[in-house]
Amino acid sequence: MTEAEDRKPRSDEARTTYDPEVTSEFAVPAGLAVPRAGTESETTSEFAVPEGLEAPQPASAEPEGSAFSLPSGYSAQHGPMVFTPPGGVPAVSLTKDAPWQDRMRTMLRMPVTERPAPEPVHKAEEGGPAVPRVLDLTLRIGELLLAGGENAEDVEAAMFAVCRSYGLDRCEPNVTFTLLSISHQPSLVDDPVTASRTVRRRGTDYTRLAAVFQLVDDLSYPETHVSLEEAYRRLAEIRRNRHPYPGWALTAASGLLAGAASILVGGDLIVFFAAALGAMLGDRLAWLCAGRGLPEFYQFTVAAMPPAAIGVALTLAHVDVRAAAVITGGLFALLPGRALVAGVQDGLTGFYITASARLLEVMYFFVGIVIGVLIVLYFGVKVGGQLNPEAALNIEKRPLLQIAAAMLLSLTFAVLLQQERSTVLPVTLNGGVAWSVYGAMHYVGDISPVASTAVAAGLVGLFGQLLSRFRFASALPYTTAAIGPLLPGSATYFGLLSIAQNEVDKGLVSLAKAASLAMAIAIGVNLGAEISRLFLRVGSAGKRRAAKRTRGF
Repeated sequence: MTEAEDRKPRSDEARTTYDPEVTSEFAVPAGLAVPRAGTESETTSEFAVPEGLEAPQPASAEPEGSAFSLPSGYSAQHGPMVFTPPGGVPAVSLTKDAPWQDRMRTMLRMPVTERPAPEPVHKAEEGGPAVPRVLDLTLRIGELLLAGGENAEDVEAAMFAVCRSYGLDRCEPNVTFTLLSISHQPSLVDDPVTASRTVRRRGTDYTRLAAVFQLVDDLSYPETHVSLEEAYRRLAEIRRNRHPYPGWALTAASGLLAGAASILVGGDLIVFFAAALGAMLGDRLAWLCAGRGLPEFYQFTVAAMPPAAIGVALTLAHVDVRAAAVITGGLFALLPGRALVAGVQDGLTGFYITASARLLEVMYFFVGIVIGVLIVLYFGVKVGGQLNPEAALNIEKRPLLQIAAAMLLSLTFAVLLQQERSTVLPVTLNGGVAWSVYGAMHYVGDISPVASTAVAAGLVGLFGQLLSRFRFASALPYTTAAIGPLLPGSATYFGLLSIAQNEVDKGLVSLAKAASLAMAIAIGVNLGAEISRLFLRVGSAGKRRAAKRTRGF
C-alpha cells in the first residue's frame, strides 16, 4: 500500500471492524452485518411504522394542513350554524303578522352570538344569491332612507331585512351620518365581503321614503318573490319619481304655514297675510340661493330675513299690528324640527356619532336663522323701531281658532315634506290633537310649557307609530308634520330680540327655553313610539333588548 492510499479516509464498516481504537461497548462485533434501510439515520422512535406495514396515504396529493383547515366533506354553504352560543340558540317568538321593522330591530339589538337560527330562505336566486349585488342593493336602499331623514336604527333594520330576504343571514350593517357599510361573512372560515356607500346629498321627500318602505316590505314578505332585477328596476323608478307637488304649491304652503303659526301666537287677519308674504319671499330667496349652489347655512340666513324685515317695517309704519307675531310665524317654516327629532332619536337608541352629526347640523341651521333675524332686528332697533318683547305674550284664548290654525299648519307642513296625499289627512288630525292636548294642559291646567309639550309630542309619536303599523310604512310622515304647532318659534324670536336690544341675559334664558322645548318634543316623540312598541303584541317584548349601560362609572 502506497503512502497516498494510506492517507485516504476509510469507510465506516472498515473503521468499525479493523480500527483498534474503537473500544466502546456499543461497537458492532466483527463479522456481524447490520442491514441499512437507506441513507437516512436509523429510526429509533416507538412511533415508527413497523417493517412490512405500509400506511395508507390520503387520496389528495396536498399535504396535511393545520388544525384550522376545513375537514374533508365539509361545505360552508350547507354546514351547521357557526355562531352557536354556549346556552343554545334562543327562540324568538315573532308572529308572522309583525311588521318587518319590529322583527329586524329585535335581531339587530341582539349580539351576533345570540341571534336565532336563520329562517328558511324563500327568495334565494338560482345557484345562490349574488352576494356583491345583494349588498349593493342594500346600500342603495339604505342611502335613500338615510337621505330622506330616517333615523339610523330604522335604516339598519331595513338593510338587515333586505339581506335576510335574499338568504344573507350573517350580515352586519353599520350606519353613520354620511357613510353606510355592510359586511357579510358566510362562516368563520370564509372571507368576509364588505361594501360601503357615501351619502352626499339629502332631500326631503316622504313620498319617496314611503315607496322605499313598500319595496322593503315586499322583499320581506315570505309569500312574495322579488328578484334582484325586479328590485333594481323598482328602485330606479323610485329615484326617477317626480315630487307630488309643484314648486308654486310649496311656496304657497310655506306662506300658509307662517300665517297659521302667527294665529297660534295671537295674530289677526293682517298679521296672517303679512307673515305669509314674508315666508313666501324667504322661500323664493332660498330657492334662488340653492340654484346658485350656496350651502344650506346661507339659505337659512337669507330665508329668515324677509319675515323679520316685514315685521320691522310694520312697526316703523306705526301699523297697529303685533309685529312679533309676524316674525314668529315666519320662523316656524324654518325651524329644523325634522332633523332635531331624528338626531335625538339616534342618541336615545345608541347611535351617538350619527346623533352628534345631526344635532350639529341643527345647530348650524339655527345659527343661520339667528344671524338672519339678528341682522334685521339690529338695523330695526337702530332706526328707531319700537319692538316690545312683551307684545305677543298675552295670547288670547281662542281655542277653536287655534285648533284650526294648528291643523292648517300641520297640513301645509305635510305638503312641504312632499308627503303622499293619503297621509295628509291623518297627520292633520294628529296635529290638531297635539295642540288640543298642549292647550288644555298649558292654558287651562296652568302646567309648564315644557311638560305640556312633552306630553303632546308623546301622543304624536304614539298615534304616528300606530298609523305606521296599520299601513306597514315609516312613522315619519305621521309624526314630523304633526309636531309643527309645538315648535318653539315664539321663544326663539323673543330670545333673539332681547339679544338685539342688548339684554343678553334675558335673551339667553329665552333661547334656553326654546332648546328645552325642542328637546321635549324630540324625547316625547321617541317615548311615544317606544311605548307603542312596548305594549303592542308584535312579538316577545323581552327579546327586544336595548344597550345595558353602567350606572355612572
